[in-house]
Amino acid sequence: MKPLLLQKYIFSILSICVLYGCGSISKPEVHKDQKVLDLLDQLTLEQKVGQMTQITLGKIHENGQLNTKDLRYAILEKNVGSIINVNGTPLALEEWHELLTNIQDIALNETQLKIPILYGIDAIHGTSYTKNSTLFPHNIGMAATRNQELVSKGAKTTAMEVRASGIRWNFDPTLGIGRQPLWSRFEETYGEDVYLTSLMGGAAVNAYEEDGLKSPTAVASCMKHFLGYSTPLSGKDRTPAYIPDVQLREYYLPPFEAAVANGTSTVMINSGEVNGVPVHASSYYLQDILRDELGFEGLAVSDWEDIIRLHIRHKVAATPKEAVKIAVNAGVDMSMVPLDYSFYDYLVELVNEGEVSEERIDEAVYRILKLKFDLGLFDNAYPEKEAVANFGKPEYAELALNAALESITLLKNKDNILPLTKKSKVLLVGPGAHNIGALHGSWSYTWQGDNEAAYNENTQTLKDALEAKIGEKQVITNAVSNYMAASNTSTSFVKNNANRADVILLAIGEKSYAESPGGIDDLTLDPNQIALVESAVATGKPVVLLLAQGRPRIISSIEPKVNGILNLYRPGCEGAKATMEILFGDYNPNGRLPYTYPKNTGDVILYDRKNSENFKESEPDTYGLGGFSPQWPFGHGLSYTTFSYGDLKLDKTTLSGNEQLNVSITVNNTGDRDGQVAVELYVCDLFASITPNEKRLKKFKKVEIKKGGSAQVDFQLAKSDLSFINQNSKRVTEEGEFKLMIGDQKENFFYKN
Repeated sequence: MKPLLLQKYIFSILSICVLYGCGSISKPEVHKDQKVLDLLDQLTLEQKVGQMTQITLGKIHENGQLNTKDLRYAILEKNVGSIINVNGTPLALEEWHELLTNIQDIALNETQLKIPILYGIDAIHGTSYTKNSTLFPHNIGMAATRNQELVSKGAKTTAMEVRASGIRWNFDPTLGIGRQPLWSRFEETYGEDVYLTSLMGGAAVNAYEEDGLKSPTAVASCMKHFLGYSTPLSGKDRTPAYIPDVQLREYYLPPFEAAVANGTSTVMINSGEVNGVPVHASSYYLQDILRDELGFEGLAVSDWEDIIRLHIRHKVAATPKEAVKIAVNAGVDMSMVPLDYSFYDYLVELVNEGEVSEERIDEAVYRILKLKFDLGLFDNAYPEKEAVANFGKPEYAELALNAALESITLLKNKDNILPLTKKSKVLLVGPGAHNIGALHGSWSYTWQGDNEAAYNENTQTLKDALEAKIGEKQVITNAVSNYMAASNTSTSFVKNNANRADVILLAIGEKSYAESPGGIDDLTLDPNQIALVESAVATGKPVVLLLAQGRPRIISSIEPKVNGILNLYRPGCEGAKATMEILFGDYNPNGRLPYTYPKNTGDVILYDRKNSENFKESEPDTYGLGGFSPQWPFGHGLSYTTFSYGDLKLDKTTLSGNEQLNVSITVNNTGDRDGQVAVELYVCDLFASITPNEKRLKKFKKVEIKKGGSAQVDFQLAKSDLSFINQNSKRVTEEGEFKLMIGDQKENFFYKN
């Protein structure tokens, strides 16, 4: 077997072991790469510390120009080994090549050891910072597709376009699970389920790296943000999380296990704190769990300014210098400083003072140099001609369209208001109607994704796509591109023009945002948008909502009054076109919610809840169901056709030891359209030593069924699929009775050791 194919095979087997539990994976003996060791021996302390120092492009780039004096100082005086980011605006392919060539020229031609610069970028849902690149739906939408192959193809396309730009390190994927919908990075997650996140995240990592890091079609991936970042108690970015060890290992750790199993090369550390301990300062998280338990051997990089923040925010370091000592000794290999050289200066002092060992420095720098060798930077540090040929291929747009089509989720379709006829006269209103950013979200040519001028010229808004679909004369709109413009929520415009329309489309949700600037205190939809919906309902015309949003905004006050609702998530560069394909029946929707859509902002209960969360005491000593009452449950998603499920068939009623339980079910398309459906298998442990979940997603398959047709869907369950983390933080499978659920079908079976 060829080495690359063998590597891919091993990664696949390891991924299966992580997701389905093959027991503990023995960590192979690590053999050091001699060429890396030889180079490491030649470095002075200052050169080593420089390799651990990462600065942002803005430090050496101003007013659209590279400041070569500052660049030389960074590389020649401070020995900087890594640079990240763009300086505010996306660059054309040629501009990237010129920039990176100038940087590498100094590193290779003006230094003694000729060590190339490692450049990193946030290409989160496509090649975010290169003009005319392809942007896919954000991860939250990709999870709604329930299509692992689409995730793989999207990541592969991103890898090729990032590499074509001349960059070889991508800070993706985000593997925190979305269990706190207030969080402003919710759209970057694969939703609330650990199995779905592990599978999708592992697929992305594998696609980024499977061709081998020297290949012009690959980039180094970065699993982030290790660990527990996605669930801050307050919902505010970079604020404390409180996660018991049982929960940490049950929900938050497995996606990172899957990423390691699939061969991720790097990890970015959680900017926040868990149980009062900043993760950047924790040897428990960065050594005991990351290195010793998961067996991760790659490079660990901080997030933006997070080492200095141990002093200025977390207050666990009395001085900035102590912050550097704590983080490096805990296990951080590279500091995204990124605006000065304080990390470099302090770390040199700390080593000379004996506060940080040179052995620890060598450990970190070995990982950095090895990654540079693995990426082929020592062979050719410059943009590669072979990679450039992979940029902007026509099939990428088709892939982005397919991803958007499969992600968009039909939440409501009262009286089959959808699909609309192309002869309909449509009143289109709302802040998202003529705004590109709302369809893309964060990391879309700019950090916040809200610079409309930065998008590709041919990117359509919903207004553009609607007019292209049915003709300008059929569309009545006052939409402008400024999301916050008062005219976009004008109730008088709706009232005055509704009589001319057959249906009212309202494009609402959220403007584009990224990270902390997207923080909110209330999930409830903006009151101006609610008033807009109310005014449309008051006209008596059918109303359809188009929700372009990164997280579930509460619409319970208006949901009963409207006829149809499409959740677009952040559908990317082909999202507007995909929306119209679905609205007018050229495509049958099949997306499924990757999260529980709450009905009330203070009532966020997830699908894998505990049984006690089902109960509600409305009156003293009077208990009933109703504790779990979401707007829509996890996995909800309608179609323009209908499906029914036949009887569940199990090949045995008792699963013993390491046997396999074979499950089959027939799914019937009982409607008048062809359609795809994601068939989801859930399992519930009826009684356990830890209170069992109501149900847990364990398998899913997406199948296409012709109208009037049927398909048999087969699954296999093993002992590990029934396992959980017990009181001693160990994964176990206990004997007992289990319930298996697919659609409206249920069957019980037993497990015995």
